[in-house]
Amino acid sequence: MKLKNIVTFIAAIAITNVSLAQFEGSKQVFTSPKLQSEIFKHKKVAILPFNATISYKKLPKNFDKEANEQDQNNLAAAMQQGMYTYLLRKADDYTVSFQDVERTNALLKQKGLYDKLNEVTQDSICKALGVDAVVKCAFTYERTSSEGGAIVKTVLLGSAFGKTASGSLTMQIYNGSDGELLWRFYKEMNEDVTSSANQVMERMMRKVARNFPYEKS
Repeated sequence: MKLKNIVTFIAAIAITNVSLAQFEGSKQVFTSPKLQSEIFKHKKVAILPFNATISYKKLPKNFDKEANEQDQNNLAAAMQQGMYTYLLRKADDYTVSFQDVERTNALLKQKGLYDKLNEVTQDSICKALGVDAVVKCAFTYERTSSEGGAIVKTVLLGSAFGKTASGSLTMQIYNGSDGELLWRFYKEMNEDVTSSANQVMERMMRKVARNFPYEKS
């Protein structure tokens, strides 16, 4: 094999490995001893508004705190809707149904709980929503380089070299009867400049699906 071909072959392997690695990260799963005895009682589950945070490894020169907070709110809404859409699309795969997130959010606002989810017990939230359990999620997103620079890298070297941020998802299921934590899933993932919130959630949920307690066996 000619040297040029060998170099091309090695580069192709490297790009493939980096492409795969960008979607992988550490994963942690916690399962309560009570999970199996409680989960079969669940019929309706609500997905709570996400707690989304956007941070920067190095703050941009013209960083706008208010704009960043709005971006966090928009990301939280997009992630919540993205998760619901994914679960709804695969409804036949689950042992429970999921409450429409618009109804969930409307009920939380009506009862003054929307901005106080960390100040009340999870069983109280379940009672207010009329569900058997809640899925509570936190998504953190840290930008690691300028988006403009990443676009250039993507164009020149491919999306595998266009990574701009690292993200992590923490998903927890709380029991409606006593508010206890039944299951917790944590996953890290690196994102490239082409990723949208829906794309991120699609990939995250594919990883979660292998461990999701409501998945039919």
